[in-house]
Amino acid sequence: MKFFYKLSFLILLFINTANYGQQDAQYTQYMYNTVSVNPAYAGTRGVLSVVGLHRSQWVGLEGAPRTQTLAIHSPISLGRVGLGGSVIQDEIGPSQESYFTADFSYTIPTSVEGKLSFGLKAGGRLLDVDFSKLTVEDSSDDRFQNNIRNQFSPTVGIGFYYHTRKLYLGLSVPNLLETEHFDTTNQNVGSDTSFLAKERINYYLIAGYTFQLNDDVAFKPAVLTKLVFGAPLQLDLSGNFLLYNKLTLGVAYRLSAAFSGLVAFQVSDSTLIGFAYDRETTELGNTKFNDGSFELTMRFELFKRYNRLLTPRFF
Repeated sequence: MKFFYKLSFLILLFINTANYGQQDAQYTQYMYNTVSVNPAYAGTRGVLSVVGLHRSQWVGLEGAPRTQTLAIHSPISLGRVGLGGSVIQDEIGPSQESYFTADFSYTIPTSVEGKLSFGLKAGGRLLDVDFSKLTVEDSSDDRFQNNIRNQFSPTVGIGFYYHTRKLYLGLSVPNLLETEHFDTTNQNVGSDTSFLAKERINYYLIAGYTFQLNDDVAFKPAVLTKLVFGAPLQLDLSGNFLLYNKLTLGVAYRLSAAFSGLVAFQVSDSTLIGFAYDRETTELGNTKFNDGSFELTMRFELFKRYNRLLTPRFF
């Protein structure tokens, strides 16, 4: 319970001050879930693609973050236009935030293999906070008497994505709006004491390259950089080996945060299942309350008979 009290304190600190840290959901298997952070990715796989992901962070720590994601996207209009949408539910302690977005992309061929896509993302977020789940020293504090229910904030984002058969590079901002959250049930709305949090802009840079080592083995190093002004830079480095076009094995490192192991299996042309496990390198990772973090991903793609892949796309 000691760590639950510490977590409650951190959440209270988040609630009572402007939050300048990273706020978007965190993923280790970002290579399978790119459309959630970059709308320009929509439709670029050339088929209808559905991805579901569950992440449990810091397993064993009460009130730790959990994320569920469902995304779908597909090309239309001879492959130039892509459409998609995502639903994300992010939980930590007493708070829960639900995201729903629609994605649009337009792709321009730049060479025989190269394609450049531009994307737009629009939607909203619903914030819920149940203060009864907190351990509050002063239970009479007015700021914790009224729960936050379905507080809505709009989202608008943009993205760019360039790829060839072996290379990809993406830059995106999933939400350009810095919405301020207030407790509208508090009579002092607008005062410092009623201020909950301020959405910060998250900038993403993602890149990777596929090396075909031989007929049976391909290697793909990848990097994801996430920047939020006022917070430490998040840098994810990963390396995955694709064996016999079926089995993917890899490792990853999140700068000053965690090491990860990744495994994925191409069950069929249409279905991929992936799993990742993170182990913290911080002091939190050395406690008996933390059993690490894990992600489970499933991707289903609907092929027509004439465009079934001889080898699966590595990104």
